[in-house]
Amino acid sequence: MLIRIVRMTFQPEKTNEFLEIFRNSKDKIRAFEGCNHVELLQDLNHPNIYSTYSLWDSEEHLNNYRDSKLFGQVWKATKALFADKPQAWSNVQVDI
Repeated sequence: MLIRIVRMTFQPEKTNEFLEIFRNSKDKIRAFEGCNHVELLQDLNHPNIYSTYSLWDSEEHLNNYRDSKLFGQVWKATKALFADKPQAWSNVQVDI
């Protein structure tokens, strides 16, 4: 299982536009092959900073999504609203 976290800082006046993009695309992303979960988190102290938290069967499934037409449309619209460069992490759970 791959855990993907993407932290995005938006222009404060553009956050509602981003939320609309996310509302309109979250079910399509969740339905993408290999995606098990997608959720949106808002920073406690900075309301214009959001993170997506998603679970994927594998890095290959994530990369297939990142190479898809859906991602291209969503990411193009989203990145136009950024106030800063996004940060992304891919992780795997460690069972200890």
